[in-house]
Amino acid sequence: MFRYPIFHSPTTLDPADVQDGDTIDCLQNVYEGLVGWGPDNKVEPRMASSWDIKNGGKTYIFHLVKGVKFTNGRECTADDFKWTLERNCSHTFASPVVNDYLDDIAGFHDYNDGKTTTLSSVKVIDPYTLEIDITAPRPYFLEKLTYLDAAVLCKEAIKPGEHIKSTDEMVATGPFKCLQFVPDQIVVLQANKSYHGGSPVIDQIERPVIPDAATRLNKFKNGEIDLVQLERQDVSALQQDATYKDQLHFFDRASIFYVGLNQKAQPAFAGESGRHLRRAIAMSIDRNTIVNQVLGGLVSVADGILPPSVLGHRNKTALLPFDVNGAKKELALAGYSDPSKVPELVIQYRSDRQDYKIVAEAVQSQVQTNLGIKITPLMVDWTAYLKIWDEGKIGFFHMRWAADYLDPQDFLSTMLATYGNEDRGLNYNNPQFDALCKAADAEPVESKRMALYAKAEDLALQDSPWVPIYFQKDAELISPRVAGIRDSVFGHLPHTTVKLAQ
Repeated sequence: MFRYPIFHSPTTLDPADVQDGDTIDCLQNVYEGLVGWGPDNKVEPRMASSWDIKNGGKTYIFHLVKGVKFTNGRECTADDFKWTLERNCSHTFASPVVNDYLDDIAGFHDYNDGKTTTLSSVKVIDPYTLEIDITAPRPYFLEKLTYLDAAVLCKEAIKPGEHIKSTDEMVATGPFKCLQFVPDQIVVLQANKSYHGGSPVIDQIERPVIPDAATRLNKFKNGEIDLVQLERQDVSALQQDATYKDQLHFFDRASIFYVGLNQKAQPAFAGESGRHLRRAIAMSIDRNTIVNQVLGGLVSVADGILPPSVLGHRNKTALLPFDVNGAKKELALAGYSDPSKVPELVIQYRSDRQDYKIVAEAVQSQVQTNLGIKITPLMVDWTAYLKIWDEGKIGFFHMRWAADYLDPQDFLSTMLATYGNEDRGLNYNNPQFDALCKAADAEPVESKRMALYAKAEDLALQDSPWVPIYFQKDAELISPRVAGIRDSVFGHLPHTTVKLAQ
């Protein structure tokens, strides 16, 4: 079996609830939708063999692969996709993510608000043809359908109106099925021999839950696991180690690590004085030192909000520079000529990743040293962290946003616009920014769309609702016995081609 750890228990077993990359990495091997990502970072067919886009970009017609069966043996048809989308978008189901990825479907908001009883814009033409109408042309809509909340589900396996909570309910069409899940201990996936894309080469995937980085590394060295994602502090020694240096691999990801400043949860960040305080904090953080010294130069300094692999990335943005004197002037403009009068801040970060801890502590140290603002770092369990972040209760935090699709809309409109579902964690509110994003979201000409997003990005960088720190690059040890891993800028792809030497 292919063995590699997961840092914490999956936060959910339901694809319509998943919010974090570690859980996505696990569940994408079980569930599958109409389309998915390929190694070239482009959308490719999954359950849909092909599709047509009509009505000026407002109608998508998907032609399903015939004969695909759920793991319970029943054939999957267009009816199952309609049922799945209505189940996930229902106001009673209360998915935390459908507003991000499915809200372009015509009638979504009325249905999600409980004003209608069906998504009439999702139409079953025949058992193998599904039509979806959207509100307006969206060049990124097909990419949104790669997210797991659009993965097809088997209605008879799930209790009506409830979320998936057991392996018995995880009846899907993907390359693996979930054989075992013991919370805080292990997840075991077994090959779906009837997978329509061909049976996976390996029989099982074993995902032991190992929160501690040192334990993960030791288990790799002992031959107990086949792949491990590394913390930065471990990489340098491994690069010099004759045994492991050739097993070390690096992967660029379409992700940004940032510091967030929530104006609702931390009132000191709100209003005009709060804008100056946010700018002061941003200008007191030396991201070059964090990247090159704290993280050993293994990642790249974030020069804006959009990672290099995302459409619209620019090498020159309106990013605020590291400038201690300028930061002190901003602090005075915020009304804090005496830094001790700034309310004490708590910077929160997830508990299971050492990189989050050392960056949060570096930010704490730099802001305290350069501005004299008292900051306390606080480690929070990841499941609890997600809950309070969803509730908008974290005022100051270090976090990551990973692209779900390679369009600036996924970062700017989704994360920072008041109409974006993920703004609940930041509560950034600038009408000019919203107007630029809304215009860009609807603009059919790509060059004009990118120009609008660029203006919006520069505005957000000047307002500093979040402070870019670095773009992600993963360092992993992979055993020589492993071959056939497929990768993209989103992460490793479903393990259909992985092979293990005897």
